[in-house]
Amino acid sequence: MNWDQLLSAKRWGYEHKYIADHIDARSEFQRDYDRIIFSSPFRRLQNKTQVFPLPGSVFVHNRLTHSLEVASVGRSLGRMHFNRMLKADAEVEKKYPLISEIGNMIAAACLAHDLGNPAFGHSGESAISHYFAEGYGKVYEKTVTTQQWQDLTHFEGNANALRILTHQFAGKGKGSLALTYSTMASIAKYPCSSVAGHNKKNIYTKKYGFFASEQQDFEKIANDLGLVRVEGDEPVYKRHPLVYLVEAADDICYNVVDLEDAHRLKILSYQEVEDLLMPLCKIPRMSERLVEIEDTDAKVGYLRAIAINTLVAQCSNLFYDKQEQILNGDFNSALIDQIEDDFVAAMKAIEKVSVKKIYNYSSVVQKEVAGYKVMGGLLEEFVPAYLKNNSKYHQKLIELIPKQFLTTATDDYSKIQSILDFVSGMTDLYAVELFRKIKGISFPSMS
Repeated sequence: MNWDQLLSAKRWGYEHKYIADHIDARSEFQRDYDRIIFSSPFRRLQNKTQVFPLPGSVFVHNRLTHSLEVASVGRSLGRMHFNRMLKADAEVEKKYPLISEIGNMIAAACLAHDLGNPAFGHSGESAISHYFAEGYGKVYEKTVTTQQWQDLTHFEGNANALRILTHQFAGKGKGSLALTYSTMASIAKYPCSSVAGHNKKNIYTKKYGFFASEQQDFEKIANDLGLVRVEGDEPVYKRHPLVYLVEAADDICYNVVDLEDAHRLKILSYQEVEDLLMPLCKIPRMSERLVEIEDTDAKVGYLRAIAINTLVAQCSNLFYDKQEQILNGDFNSALIDQIEDDFVAAMKAIEKVSVKKIYNYSSVVQKEVAGYKVMGGLLEEFVPAYLKNNSKYHQKLIELIPKQFLTTATDDYSKIQSILDFVSGMTDLYAVELFRKIKGISFPSMS
């Protein structure tokens, strides 16, 4: 792979209007960022859970604030890499005209990386998968292909994000956000189909990155950018290099920021957080600077900032040093797992405490269990209604589905995907409210 081909301002759905030297107040990749910011799927992230239940008297991160922070870190990672390349070769921009824009590409991809996540986070994904693998949805196995069934029984938010960015929903004109090829490729952590996405030995096949319905779309993007295709019957590609920086920004933010939320909610004491983050804060006079800060929330915020700076520098150094290996498609690890040993040990300590005290905290588990029931319950109602439509009750349920999610296709897979588009796009609060109303637990008001 080479940077000249990997970095493209070609825009999805508007390829014939592609102008490489477009002159405007914004670059094409800043346009990507702005389009995502102003989109409905992005706004809905404000009511989608990151870790802790929403809302609460203490403000914690949701998917939207998380995505904004990841974008901020991602932009820094991209800019640092460009600066290193420019320092090494003053003519680098002549060789690769878009190389100065990688910070904006990564920032846009970071904004979009969670767009496909359903309500209630990973428990929402699990609920959707369970409905088809072991629930009432199992009856549809014989009506779809093997790959389509894998899509349904292993529902993946990463693949759903690509669908949101490329699919033309009914009544929406051209429909998609029409992002640039490079921005969309930078989101694809697992550039393979669901049939291939189960090989844990390869970082690019641990999960999958596109549904059967978007396979041709992704192949078009991958081939245009020159991604390396792995030999075999199933479409499997090596990652776009910028995926590593998008992934690093996400890894850095959620590992460190979850500690900050846990402290605000009094799940972790200040001393516990300090003990976990100090190994990542190797700067002069760190202890004295903390003594100068009286407020414990401010202390945690300072620790968080220095820890993130440390990890950004580590990941940036590694990405630059391993650039040739990454471009060849041979770097088989997340950047965060290959930084200096002391910092890897610190991250593992954070992960251990997070699993024990944060991700298994009672309210977090209660939210996940409730979300599992809500998402499964919505599918139990809407999937049979849309596929069968053989009663007045089914017709009434279909009336509740916004027209943009309905399809003219007649096959079961397409119709099921329409329901998944509807249900997976819901916020936590809307999903709960709709579930309660159609199950008769609460009665809708007339206002």
